[in-house]
Amino acid sequence: MKKIALLGSTGSIGTQTLDVVRSHNEQFELVAMSVGRNVALAAEQINEFQPALVSVAEEEDIPFIKERISASIEVMYGQKGMEAVSTHPEATFVMNAVLGSIGLQPTLRAIEKGRTIGIANKETLVTAGHLVMEAADKYGATLLPVDSEHSAIFQCLQGCSTDDIKRLILTASGGTFRDKAREQLRGVTVDEALKHPNWSMGAKITIDSATMMNKGLEVIEAHWLFNTPYQDIDVVLHRESIVHSFVEFKDGNTMAELGHPDMRAPIQFALSWPNRLEFEGKKQLNLWEVGALHFEEMKLERFRCLSFAYEAGQLGGTYPTVLNAANETAVAAFLKKQIEFLEIEDYIEDMLNRHVNIQSPTLEQIIEVDQTTREHVASQIK
Repeated sequence: MKKIALLGSTGSIGTQTLDVVRSHNEQFELVAMSVGRNVALAAEQINEFQPALVSVAEEEDIPFIKERISASIEVMYGQKGMEAVSTHPEATFVMNAVLGSIGLQPTLRAIEKGRTIGIANKETLVTAGHLVMEAADKYGATLLPVDSEHSAIFQCLQGCSTDDIKRLILTASGGTFRDKAREQLRGVTVDEALKHPNWSMGAKITIDSATMMNKGLEVIEAHWLFNTPYQDIDVVLHRESIVHSFVEFKDGNTMAELGHPDMRAPIQFALSWPNRLEFEGKKQLNLWEVGALHFEEMKLERFRCLSFAYEAGQLGGTYPTVLNAANETAVAAFLKKQIEFLEIEDYIEDMLNRHVNIQSPTLEQIIEVDQTTREHVASQIK
């Protein structure tokens, strides 16, 4: 029985993680969870899974939760509460499913406990990849990728070494506007941007997919997870989202992981690793029904956010922190209809151009750069 601590229980990855726990309750038990502002759904989850510890975002949410749960459960809040969840003494597996850089410090605390951690939070590695990987090595923690692309690479590497990698090839659906030219993106609405053709994801990630920032963050994440130089990480547009990524080895052979798009598959693989469990209800992949798979070169001039991510990753230091913070702030503004879709790129580019890099930042410096970047972008938007 694996004891699970779940950071971000009510988001897209969090709810699908609980789907897996529910389907294999003889294998997994939820012992701790954190939640953002969707406390109504959190109360339902608490009553079903009965974790020993729950953390909410704000102190004023505690009475709401306590009034609606049937068991005597410890309820904490804020950053301290999230860190308590990630280091819960019974937890053997920590799933980082929160959105944004808020997941960084709880992950570092879990790493210091030597836990096995499922990384579904791109921003943890994007903003502080050098600190996370150094800490994982120091404390003997195991980091397991949960993004479908990184899970695919990880699965292809079973029995192989990262030293055998010649090239990583991440696949990208192209997002909501993959068939539109840049000039056609002027004036697109939030509702239009949220209509992803293949995947069911949260709002922020769906917008990131439309701008291709999601793939850019995944490139940076792959660099850290698999110790691969940026020049050896490519992105290919793959409309069907059947091939989730490729690994080209130094002997010239290439491996791929395939399956219908369903985030519960990589979530379950991370939870069950090094074993595999039956996936109830998973649609069987019959390639003769798919008919054909298509691959296209990714045009960086069309998807500028992907270009920004490559540049920030190669520059290193605090540039990826600025990239992520500016993007999160601009996407939030777009979702609130405060800026236009293409302006997301403008705010990111402006902050990258302004930034004075810190090459080997401490955690405190990363937090400060993250905060000042958000404040500056927000002030420009206002």
